[in-house]
Amino acid sequence: MLNETIAKIFEIDNNTSFEKVAMAVFRYQYQHNEVYKQWCNLIVTDIKSIHHSTQIPFLPISFFKTHTVTSGSFTPAIVFESSKTTGMQSSQHFVKDIAVYEQSFMKTFEMFYGNIANWCVLGLLPSYLERSNSSLVYMVQKLIEQSQHKQSGFYLNEFDKLYQVLQQLEENKQPTLLIGVTFALLDFAQQYQLPLQHTTVIETGGMKGRREELTRNEVHNILQQAFQCKNIHSEYGMTELLSQAYAIQEGKFICPSWMKAFVRNEDDPLQVQPYGKGVLNIIDLANIHSCSFIATDDVATIHHNNSFEVHGRMDNSDIRGCSLMVV
Repeated sequence: MLNETIAKIFEIDNNTSFEKVAMAVFRYQYQHNEVYKQWCNLIVTDIKSIHHSTQIPFLPISFFKTHTVTSGSFTPAIVFESSKTTGMQSSQHFVKDIAVYEQSFMKTFEMFYGNIANWCVLGLLPSYLERSNSSLVYMVQKLIEQSQHKQSGFYLNEFDKLYQVLQQLEENKQPTLLIGVTFALLDFAQQYQLPLQHTTVIETGGMKGRREELTRNEVHNILQQAFQCKNIHSEYGMTELLSQAYAIQEGKFICPSWMKAFVRNEDDPLQVQPYGKGVLNIIDLANIHSCSFIATDDVATIHHNNSFEVHGRMDNSDIRGCSLMVV
């Protein structure tokens, strides 16, 4: 039964099928995830009255710092950990089946960028490479391997080498992805300006106190000028999720079919809406072995075409790797 549900997650192609699978996942996690069950029982008087995704309780993301959030008992294949600053507790995501994560990010990548074999993938993720168990590094590593391009690889702080590689790839008109944490992309752009006509730049967020906090628009304007490109892409993901959303233009993120964004009222977190401005709630059905219903600390606006913009973090939340200043 569980394997059938997992298979159906990646076959979702409309709202009806999303709702059906979301309710199946909710019932499974309420039954098998003790932390989530306790939370649901605290805030909902009648669990049987829940019939739609907007009624499903969302678990505060901070629980991943203080509890083992798993559906069922298992020995994890891998434990992803979030970045942290001194004195702060990192989040831990206990992953039962790494194949589910790989299927999620590969299908999402193909949705936005097509066949990975057509790309050269360059990862500029210094702060993430310096620690173990980063879900972002795991994803980019697999993209690098799947690309099978001889110049695909990670770059720690080797800006001169990266510049030379980008020049060669541009001369060869090779479609290239430069996936980088925000502060590293800004550092690179400050030292090296070059026109990128065949390279797509994807910023993954992350200032981590390395630089003055900037809005996403300010970051994109700096990078667009340095690289003489029309658009900077963005990736929205986090340790506690197994899926990502991508923004191809204007910082508006689009989710894969098994992931959906909602906003909650900051003053009344149980008031959840599909559109408008508020604090971001995410349903990630790929997260079936953990918790698929996450109340993040990100302030966002969701548009009527279901795209969403992230404005930054709530004032009372920890500074995390993906933070950008609230505007």
